[in-house]
Amino acid sequence: MNGILKRLLLAAFALSFAFVTGCASTSKQASTGEYFDDSVITTKVKAAILNDPALKVLQINVETFKGVVQLSGFVDSKAMMDRAVEVTRGVSGVNSVKNDMRVR
Repeated sequence: MNGILKRLLLAAFALSFAFVTGCASTSKQASTGEYFDDSVITTKVKAAILNDPALKVLQINVETFKGVVQLSGFVDSKAMMDRAVEVTRGVSGVNSVKNDMRVR
């Protein structure tokens, strides 16, 4: 009976370890918590861009992965591009900004 209990405990431990590591993030995939955090950051950045009087543009796309925000799309000037990056850096939770915007 004692051997069966040990085997059950070992199996439960192995199963719980597999479950926990299944929810962990990798370099190419965010965990559930990180995904939620990234979606909040994306929403905050979009709101900040739309609320800035110099940037009322809808052509800037915002994507976030593990706190790194990527800005893409089109702006009218280099000054607008620089302002979008500056506004994005000011949002809490943003670790860094990748600028893939283009001036049209």
